[in-house]
Amino acid sequence: QVHLVESGGGLVRPGESLTLSCTASENDAGAMGWYRQAPGKQRERVASITHAGLRNYADSMKGRVTISTNNAKNMVWLQINSLKPEDSAVYYCAAGPSMFAVVTGTGIVWGQGTQVTVSS
Repeated sequence: QVHLVESGGGLVRPGESLTLSCTASENDAGAMGWYRQAPGKQRERVASITHAGLRNYADSMKGRVTISTNNAKNMVWLQINSLKPEDSAVYYCAAGPSMFAVVTGTGIVWGQGTQVTVSS
């Protein structure tokens, strides 16, 4: 089973940008993506990308985030711009066999998460 490790979280000020990274132990996932979970709220999808580079963004952060992957297909990044306090959450990397799996959150593997805190 693939193992995912996230990095890049931290404390940032409103309006700043941040790039999260996720490294997978294997590169055979059909798609990877990012979710986030704020305290007291359900985990929600942010963005996902297939091996072929097809991207899908959730409406919640569309326009402020960019997801990308490398040629080896074992890393995925999430760039977040114009961060707001309400973006504070634990951001999770996810990997699955297809875009459908990652978008629906079914049959996927999760990373341990990285905390992003947006505060002045």
